[in-house]
Amino acid sequence: MTHPTFATLPEPPYYAVIFSSLRTETGVDAYAHMAERMVELAQQQPGYLGVESTRGADGFGITVSYWASLEAIAHWRADAEHRVAQETGKAQWYEHYELRVALVEKAYGKRP
Repeated sequence: MTHPTFATLPEPPYYAVIFSSLRTETGVDAYAHMAERMVELAQQQPGYLGVESTRGADGFGITVSYWASLEAIAHWRADAEHRVAQETGKAQWYEHYELRVALVEKAYGKRP
């Protein structure tokens, strides 16, 4: 059985959106609520494959969402509720962030 923090993904190819961020100390509870809502909303999007996320005590976090196509990523990026979260994040929650989009051509690992 796969650990619940690992996304269950199809065979490649697929895309990974890698979002690395350093949080501010502003609005921790509001941020947690918005992050949970964004996962719920992403799961409803066509082409969504899964997500993996972690955040350290120092505020640095990485979230990787997986998508079937570049079109699916563009659709998600343009979602109205997601746009509000993006703008709020820029204004209040992120001291620094980087976003990268990568094509996953090969994937392997050790599974229980």
